[in-house]
Amino acid sequence: MSDIILKDGGTGQELLARSSMPPHPLWSCKVMMEEPDVVQGVHADYIRAGAKLITLNTYTVTPERLERENEPDMFAPLQQRAIDLANAARDEVGVEGVKLAGCLSPLHGSYRPDMAVSHDDLLPLYREIIAGQVAASDLILAETLSSIAEVTSAAQAAVETGVPTWVFMTLTDDDSGTLRSGEPLADALAALQGSGVAGVGLNCCKPEVVDANIATVLAAGLPTGAYANGFTGIGALKIGGTVDTLSARQDLTPAAHADFAMGWANQGLKLIGGCCEVGPAHIAELATRLTAAGHTIVGA
Repeated sequence: MSDIILKDGGTGQELLARSSMPPHPLWSCKVMMEEPDVVQGVHADYIRAGAKLITLNTYTVTPERLERENEPDMFAPLQQRAIDLANAARDEVGVEGVKLAGCLSPLHGSYRPDMAVSHDDLLPLYREIIAGQVAASDLILAETLSSIAEVTSAAQAAVETGVPTWVFMTLTDDDSGTLRSGEPLADALAALQGSGVAGVGLNCCKPEVVDANIATVLAAGLPTGAYANGFTGIGALKIGGTVDTLSARQDLTPAAHADFAMGWANQGLKLIGGCCEVGPAHIAELATRLTAAGHTIVGA
């Protein structure tokens, strides 16, 4: 058996379920400022569930999104608040070996590769974002990337920091093996060869899509990871919209999710966890199953 990095599940959907605030395009940011205990509580519950890698709640903290909502001055304070709350959750639970992951997300909106510009245009923005997180990060997750330009620019900005960087891509729901931009997964993986990333993988797509395409990722010869979402689909999400427009699957129970994830572990994946609609109960079940199978859960 092997060491496996077990990350947390989806933070955003947990915040939506726990917050008293109505959904808002920047609601996960607003919760950090107005209900910080809720954010800390989500992180703490994932640690209690067995996760050893906690992702900073900075997915929506991008200059473009804040500018769109007339809150550009909140960029630096929100970055720091995310770090403080993750550290407070570690202190609250007191479990040894819990690491923090910086987050590089799509700059304009999830699943909208049509909004992504060129590598050269994206690169300085990703550098600006990661500069505020790098000192607190044991690992960087560039996640939910939908186009090759997002993949290569986020990877370069993160690798330049010297912090181990994992790059995760999201695929279409039709098992075609393409990023949501329509570009082949194989081409995105080829673009990462020699980039210095620590690992690659798939996230925020259906677990069945991960199953259908993980062999392609493994063939790239890099450490591989996966963390799927629990949405029925993502077609209803629009730029400036809120995730309450999306529907959760009812069949992706903690046991069902763990069945998928244990299959990935059996194929040699090194970083596993959950994305949207995969909560602490899912991670707890997965942690139990990994341990029972003889794997050692680590944070980085």
